[in-house]
Amino acid sequence: MRRGRRKAKNPEVARRILDSAERHFAAQGMAGARTDEIATDARANKAMLYYYFGDKDHLHRAVLENLFRQLRQNVFGTPDKEKSPREQLFAIALGYFDFLATHPNYPRLVQREAMEAGSNFAWIAREYLRPFHKKMAQTIEAGITSGEIRRVDPDHAAFTVLGSVVSYFAAAPILSEIIGRNLLAPREVAARKVALLDFLDHALTAKGAKGS
Repeated sequence: MRRGRRKAKNPEVARRILDSAERHFAAQGMAGARTDEIATDARANKAMLYYYFGDKDHLHRAVLENLFRQLRQNVFGTPDKEKSPREQLFAIALGYFDFLATHPNYPRLVQREAMEAGSNFAWIAREYLRPFHKKMAQTIEAGITSGEIRRVDPDHAAFTVLGSVVSYFAAAPILSEIIGRNLLAPREVAARKVALLDFLDHALTAKGAKGS
């Protein structure tokens, strides 16, 4: 008996399922998210979801891998060697800011993994977070050597830079209630970006360094 050909996967359908799963996992967590709701939101069905991603565990892993792949490509890719270490550092910080501004689910997803401290977070730390931190610390060290960045502890300075970016987006809903306006509105995000760069420039640039 002749077997039918296996239907080719449609990248657009896969993207819709990933986007839907990202929203549901961020809002409800791995345990709370339902595959039928994810599929419906993606204009698909559970059979298609399982065909494309296998099961909920694999779908969850795919969501995380997709996010971190974009982060690595857009923020922590090959540095522009035409830029000085200080310029590279600020480019990383602002690139990370832009990534979080356009990927609002990222902080919640990572925070959930960190709180659960499971195998996924061990993998995330090993493959992504640790290399990201190392790259930023090395960039700071290079800036100290060149005289552009004042003498600071590279590890703690990297923590401060990364933390100041992610904390804004993670806490924006609470801060919006405190200040009485939507801090995720485009105008507010743009103002925060300017304030972040001004703060980092004054905090890290060595006195008398070019561009300070």
